[in-house]
This record gives sequence, C-alpha cells and structure tokens, in this order.
Amino acid sequence: MGRVALVTGGTRGIGEAISKALKAGGYDVAATYAGNDEKAKAFTEATGIKTYKWNVGDYDSSKNGIAQVEADMGPIDVVVANAGITRDAPFHKMTPEQWQEVIDTNLTGVFNTIHPVWPGMRERGFGRVIVISSINGQKGQFGQVNYAATKAGDLGIVRSLAQEGAAKGITANAICPGYIATEMVMAVPESVREKIIGMIPAGRLGEPDEIARCVSFLASDDSSFINGSVISANGAQFFA
Repeated sequence: MGRVALVTGGTRGIGEAISKALKAGGYDVAATYAGNDEKAKAFTEATGIKTYKWNVGDYDSSKNGIAQVEADMGPIDVVVANAGITRDAPFHKMTPEQWQEVIDTNLTGVFNTIHPVWPGMRERGFGRVIVISSINGQKGQFGQVNYAATKAGDLGIVRSLAQEGAAKGITANAICPGYIATEMVMAVPESVREKIIGMIPAGRLGEPDEIARCVSFLASDDSSFINGSVISANGAQFFA
C-alpha cells in the first residue's frame, strides 16, 4: 500500500487537480467534498478516487470523517487543506454571518483537518501538511476582509506547525495561488477577467495543474528540508 493522502475540497477546481496529481504520483487518495453529491459521484467514476462528505468547519465531523478514511485506507501521511469558500462584501456591508462562515471553513477548517492526523504523524515520524492559502492572504483584497484574514491566518498555522513538527519528520508548508482558471474564475464576466489578467505580468491565468505540481513536490521525500515555507504561484503578480 502506498502513502495515503487526504485532500479537502478535493473534487473540484484546484482540489480536483491536486487529487489527480497525487494519485498519478502513486498515493492512495481520499478527497472530501461539502455538498455536491452529483459532482463527487462523477469525480469518483472518472478517477477511481474515493470521496467522503463532511463539513470541515465542524470538528466532530472532520474527526469522524478522518477516522473513516483511515479505517478504509490506512493512516494519513499527507494532508492537503484545500477546502475554502468566499462570502465577499465590502467591510461596511459585511455581515457577522459572512465573516463567521468564512472563518469556520477557511481557518478553523484547517485546524479541524490537521489536528486529528497530527498525533499519528508524530508517532510514525513522518507527515506532510500542505495548506492552500491565497495571494489575497498575502496582500489583502477589496471586499475580502474575511477571506484575506483566514488565508493570512493559514500562513501562521503552517509556520508554527513547521517548528513543532520538524523534529518528528513532519513538514508544514503553504501554497499561495494567484488567479487560477477554475470554474469560479472562468464564470466571472470576460471584461473582469481581462482586467485581472492585465494585473498579472505573466499575461495569463494560472492552471490548476500548476498548483497541483507544487503540492506533489511538497508531498514528496524530495521536499524534506523545506518546512514552514510559502510558495507564491501567481505569475509574478505579488511578492511576499
């Protein structure tokens, strides 16, 4: 049996590309999703990757779901905390509900995903923790106070976990994608996409596979001395 990798939000967009790339790299992959049963079923039929449904924002759901994955597939060696949502609004119009929903999924959800697997990684002397943050967690973004706060917080999580896990053979790193050609971005009006692309020196959107390749490297043995780092994959749009 190969190493087991868990990818939250792993059936769509960047998460889908990550799940496929890890499977191609020889990992036994489990992908989670929150609500789209039809998409998850089609994903499994197309890829053979097992899917599991739970809310990453709820600790007990995450803990129980992870226990089921490990019962089915074995101990989790690689965890990719990718699940995330947006609830955009200018700050003066942002509601407490919009704030809390994003905090629960994008920040607390990272804790809920990593915390249950951390003791096992420590005991086995190996682990790879990879958190998908965002360019907007590095630079901020109009209308995304909630989202930017969570993605910046995610960087604090990996930098702290790196220091705690290094002596136990665990690495924790983050990837900050820029604007990627996912369904969500491609659904934006073309005029808006053109403005976005105009801000990217590379002159194009990124591809989900480009983020997936970063994950594959960080999950591998070749990355064992890279810990607490942030990979900015944004076409030179922003330097942290």
